[in-house]
Amino acid sequence: MRTNPERRIQLTDAAIEVLAAEGARGLTFRSVDVAAAVPAGTASNYFANRDELLLQAGLRVHDRLGPDPRDLDEPASTEFLTALVELLQRRLAADRSGYLALLELRLEATRRPALQTALSERVRANLDENIRLHREHGLPGDPLLLYLMIGGFMLEQLTLPGVLPDGLLAKVIAQVVSTPE
Repeated sequence: MRTNPERRIQLTDAAIEVLAAEGARGLTFRSVDVAAAVPAGTASNYFANRDELLLQAGLRVHDRLGPDPRDLDEPASTEFLTALVELLQRRLAADRSGYLALLELRLEATRRPALQTALSERVRANLDENIRLHREHGLPGDPLLLYLMIGGFMLEQLTLPGVLPDGLLAKVIAQVVSTPE
């Protein structure tokens, strides 16, 4: 297996783009090579099999969609929490293919136990960290309720744009953070 880290990231990012555009069934080494604009056979030199490619795409997409730590350095308040959620919405919208690939990976994980285990561990660790940071920063509202609300909201916004009315996110956040835990 090749070890060039930049090329590996390039191929994994290409796999994410293929997942978003073609779904898991469209993810082949050849489709990744084409999306990455590399010579045929390159992806197969970096990933032992399709399962490994799916796993690496699942891990990479979380890195792409994760927060910038500099965005978390503000005093706790409802306004800060609202700004964080709106930032998340913009970040996911800017990397729509990353989010759509994540949805494809979650569906594929229902059929691949190793992928399900890896994604479950990663999502659980992210959720635990979000809850910890939420409480550590003294942010209002229930962090688990916020997690579920944001997930549902982003699913609607990025898969069926225009279904939800404009301005709804801020209204829902205000309602959720004003609800006692």
